[in-house]
Amino acid sequence: MKRLGEFTKPTILFVDMNSFFASCEQQVNFYLRDRPIAVCVYTGKQGCVIAPSIEAKQLGIKLGMRLDEAVKICPELIPVETNSRRYREFHVAIINVLRQFTPDVLPKSIDEAVVDLTHCQLMYQDVWEVALRIKSDIRTKVGDYLNCSIGIAPNAFLAKLASDIQKPDGLVMITPETIDDVLTNLKLTDLPGIGDRMAKRLEDQGILTPLNLRYASPERLRAVCKSIIGWHWHLRLNFGGEVDLETSAYKSMQAMRTLSKSQRQSAEQLDELLQSLCLTLERRMVRQDVFCQVVTFDCRYHNGRNYSDEVKLPEPKQDSMELYHLIRQRFERFQEINRCEPILNQSIRSMSVSVNRFMPAQLVSFSLFEDNTRKNRLRKALYEVKDRFGNDKLMRATELRDNSIYRDVIGFGSIKDLHDDQNPF
Repeated sequence: MKRLGEFTKPTILFVDMNSFFASCEQQVNFYLRDRPIAVCVYTGKQGCVIAPSIEAKQLGIKLGMRLDEAVKICPELIPVETNSRRYREFHVAIINVLRQFTPDVLPKSIDEAVVDLTHCQLMYQDVWEVALRIKSDIRTKVGDYLNCSIGIAPNAFLAKLASDIQKPDGLVMITPETIDDVLTNLKLTDLPGIGDRMAKRLEDQGILTPLNLRYASPERLRAVCKSIIGWHWHLRLNFGGEVDLETSAYKSMQAMRTLSKSQRQSAEQLDELLQSLCLTLERRMVRQDVFCQVVTFDCRYHNGRNYSDEVKLPEPKQDSMELYHLIRQRFERFQEINRCEPILNQSIRSMSVSVNRFMPAQLVSFSLFEDNTRKNRLRKALYEVKDRFGNDKLMRATELRDNSIYRDVIGFGSIKDLHDDQNPF
């Protein structure tokens, strides 16, 4: 949803759950409370910290650290394996709490959501009080160990900025009267969406601080950013409307796994992972009713090298086994031509498959020589049964594993499938 015009009333709340994955683990396991913990996909010494607890952060543990390095910094650190189903369940429970205040709730990621009270101003005279009630309801209705920082502002961008200022358990409001004081204490890279490269581009053009950015003309910003993005920055920082509550269709989908030493011991295990990644993408495409026209396969190795292959498909595809066989055929041909070691080998650090350039299923022209229409209907029926009765009630042969070693993992942004059917925006 895009709203342009002057919006100065602070009616947007940005809810950011603090150390969410770790807090979920501490919520269900009382022993972990008030202790430094690190959530990891796997807990071997080469494992990666994907979510340190508040206590761990205070002791210097950071996102992305290798587990053995983290333990050197904090010997009392407790590694905990990730539990994606648990985090999804807590996420859905939190969103349900937020929707008790207004239906206009937009989940932005697994641990973030925007609450838009613009249409509820007669009901809620004091948004600060609403934010306090949200904090209280999350603790009483979802989990007493779950804290959140809430930012309040006239638009979603400034509300997110406000939520980052005070952590954990913060509550900050940005208004036209306070924005200059807030921006004075920040660097360009403190603004959500501005990384080092964008900051360098702005600085090269004399825009050195967030205040410089706020007071630059929209024409200048469009010239510097070389796109409409510059105009959006002007609107965000000058209360010119809302440009960040739009929801769009998928532009791409990716399935990726980081592997432990035990998970890359055999070619069969690596092949199983490749099939699993393709199945994940098939499920997402079926639910979005799209076919892909480009597929990319990527492997990264512990020696710093990587293998990447992008394929523009002659015909749009959705079927996981078709994607799997295509990827295998291409890297096997690569191995044969270059006489190199197998692409799937024991030094793999991570593997990913991504798809993009989507086409709506109803626009796909099926081959006259294959019964693809029937296969497509069967795939849709399969996932309708799974959604209604559970993933394990009806399975493809490729999903049957005696002991699948690949854990379900979720990224901080992987929540669109949970809410596509109920998003009000």
